[in-house]
Amino acid sequence: MSATIALVDDDRNILTSVSIALQAEGFITRLYSDSEGALKALTEKPADLAVFDIKMPKMDGIELLRRVREKSAMPVIFLTSKTDELDEALGLAMGADDYISKPFSQRLLIARIKAILRRAEFARPATDSSEPAAEPIVRGRLEMDPARHRVKWKGQDVTLTVTEFLILETLATRPGVVKSRNQLMDAAYQDDVYVDDRTIDSHIKRLRRKFREADPDFNAIDTLYGAGYRFSEE
Repeated sequence: MSATIALVDDDRNILTSVSIALQAEGFITRLYSDSEGALKALTEKPADLAVFDIKMPKMDGIELLRRVREKSAMPVIFLTSKTDELDEALGLAMGADDYISKPFSQRLLIARIKAILRRAEFARPATDSSEPAAEPIVRGRLEMDPARHRVKWKGQDVTLTVTEFLILETLATRPGVVKSRNQLMDAAYQDDVYVDDRTIDSHIKRLRRKFREADPDFNAIDTLYGAGYRFSEE
């Protein structure tokens, strides 16, 4: 079944051109030229993935993401301008899965959409009983169920995006082992999709924030400056 991609941008030229390119790749598209209409539609019926422009009137993409995240963990990619660095970091901190700067290559956007959808597919429960389910991961007070995309800390649910889940899974699989940013990029971003160090750092900050909402004393993800990150099993 074809994946549905929601495009939210007040520039109708971008909506049209990106929609045509996505449809040529076999995707179904839903187009919204205003964020308020997009919020209502995506709250009632989330898409498989959404692409939000950051700079929009009335409600910007960051506020749209915040309100969508109250109801759904739908993957989201931000479109930003070259001067939106603070907005990019804030968007990632609030739960965006990726961002692309304008002007952008449609080929790059499609590659990132496909990569995120593949990660989302890997995180869903297997429907074919012949496929062995991924084994749960238990590391101290952390419990991860890859087959159901569920995470618990001290028995309390922690909601993660697909990208966050894959980064944490990579760290928790081998506790105490330092993973470089490049290794975390390889785990979370496949098929030569380029991201920079700041993107990984933002995901790590967001992971820590989410776990500290469940446990203010959470400190299981260590930073080793110049080397990378590790998960400390307590």
